[in-house]
Amino acid sequence: MFRHFAPLGLCLVLAATTPGFAVDSAPIDVKVNMARVLRMSAPAATVIVGNPGIADVTIQDPQTLILTGKSYGQTNLIVLDAYGEPIADTLIDVVQMQAGVTTVYQGQLRTTLSCAPVCQPTVMLGDDSTFTSQVLASSQLIQSAGN
Repeated sequence: MFRHFAPLGLCLVLAATTPGFAVDSAPIDVKVNMARVLRMSAPAATVIVGNPGIADVTIQDPQTLILTGKSYGQTNLIVLDAYGEPIADTLIDVVQMQAGVTTVYQGQLRTTLSCAPVCQPTVMLGDDSTFTSQVLASSQLIQSAGN
């Protein structure tokens, strides 16, 4: 829940940069399984995420945070300076990526395809568990073949 100048390990996807935000600013949108750079107007010492299952934040440097959407939903983000004073207090909305994504329903079973430009299976929260297992097994097979 608390992170003190945690180094950013590996950020696979880096989305648009958000200008510095202040206390009680407008909600910040991030797509699930994507990351976003947040620029702070003052140095951050501590970040608090209301529900770390929905979003995660790490401090890249004192004025740069990396926000990652982990699951659909809404949570809050509080950023404190070295004296414990709030720099930011805002809502985080984690949403599904819309562009290039096609959702297929077969009765109650749902599957998701990423269609950019050719449709390929992708795993999204809420997809059929059998479909998800097959996609993950295929991905692991490809990874192991490359090693």
